[in-house]
Amino acid sequence: MVSAKDILIVDDEAAIREAVRDVLEDEGYAVREAAHAGAAIEAIERRAPALVLLDIWLEGSDMDGIQILEWIRTHHPQVPVIMFSGHGTIETAVAAIKKGAYDFIEKPFNSERLLLAVDHALEASRLRRENAELRRRALEAAELVGSSPQMARLRAAIERVAPTNSRVLIKGPPGSGKEMVARTLHARSKRARGPFVVVNAALLHPERVDLELFGAEAGWLGPGHPRVIGTFEQADGGTLVIDEIGDMPPETQGKVLRVLQEQRFVRLGGSRPVEVDVRVLATTSRSLEAEMAQGRFREALYYRIAVVPLEVPALSERRSDIPELVEHFMRLAAQATGLPPRRISEEALAVLQAADWPGDVRQLKNTVEWMLIMAPGGPEDPIGVDGLPPELTQRTTAVMDPRTNGELISLPLREAREQFERAYLQAQLHRFGGNVSRTASFIGMERSALHRKLKALGLYSEGG
Repeated sequence: MVSAKDILIVDDEAAIREAVRDVLEDEGYAVREAAHAGAAIEAIERRAPALVLLDIWLEGSDMDGIQILEWIRTHHPQVPVIMFSGHGTIETAVAAIKKGAYDFIEKPFNSERLLLAVDHALEASRLRRENAELRRRALEAAELVGSSPQMARLRAAIERVAPTNSRVLIKGPPGSGKEMVARTLHARSKRARGPFVVVNAALLHPERVDLELFGAEAGWLGPGHPRVIGTFEQADGGTLVIDEIGDMPPETQGKVLRVLQEQRFVRLGGSRPVEVDVRVLATTSRSLEAEMAQGRFREALYYRIAVVPLEVPALSERRSDIPELVEHFMRLAAQATGLPPRRISEEALAVLQAADWPGDVRQLKNTVEWMLIMAPGGPEDPIGVDGLPPELTQRTTAVMDPRTNGELISLPLREAREQFERAYLQAQLHRFGGNVSRTASFIGMERSALHRKLKALGLYSEGG
């Protein structure tokens, strides 16, 4: 692990190394030294420093400072480098910066100038690491989890459309992961390093839409009020997601359509058009075709945003993905809460697969976090059915539990067994998406025997 205080000085003059060491150690930095290229590379390979202070002219070295800089940029690009030289010129400084140096200092240098450059370089490096970690976490959190055919088709479609600049309409029930699809499209696009901005369409009230989307010049909101940057401008060079565009008021739809057509706008209080380079994605839980038929959604806007429509399947259509989703959400919940992740028992997992999920994937995610926090037992104990939210188990298992089913317990054995079998097989079919083969494999029956049983009980599968 890189120490934030570990600095390597590379200079052929011992007096310079000693002077720089004294200045840095007085400020609490841990300093290492190297007099030539071989020693520098060996030191970096042994343990990457937080920063390298590198002289351009290294007498008696088989590589000069610029060559060492190129080696560092290739093998350890995360390590910032400050170059210094007693023979500095503007051309030398420009060449060093172009090669990837963070800064250039002439010798003899001022201690305060040196410390300021070191502080700025380390801070910039820290911010880059944090941003990279945030992007990694955002991508992991937005990971499209699941091996079902539905998710395979969705991922294939994303891979095809993401590198293009096409507008995409992402459809799916509430909580199914539409914003995750949008994040994945952004992360896989050529705009991945640009901003990712989400605006909720329902909050774009007609009286404030111009301000929210396009911003205002300084002073427009009152004397001394600074310029307001709208969401289109915030997303310049990146992606703008209009969340639940079907909830957008009709007056707002016209203004958004105009921007999409012209690719420019004027800030409130301004006169100069502002041009932006923004890829627009939209999500909807509504049927926009039905909204258009009712006159509540502009047809012209629909065809502007729905160049490529993508369907996000409901969780009920991909129950086979639930074990993978549970494992993924358990890992995220452990990271968020600081608790160790726990294993889910087969019995509890069966209930999760058979349950109804009106809140879709979002509800499952919240359920897994609840289980990690609230389920009885220690970190090494698997979470059983008693560790599931009570309302979930009551809905899912009550029909098969004679303690909670008065009708079942009042029946003769043959009729009770038949009713129990019907409820049990119905739940298992539900769990495996109506797939008779997978259901038969799980419950330990021959496929043909299960078909006969389902027919006898009046149950019909959705697939086989």
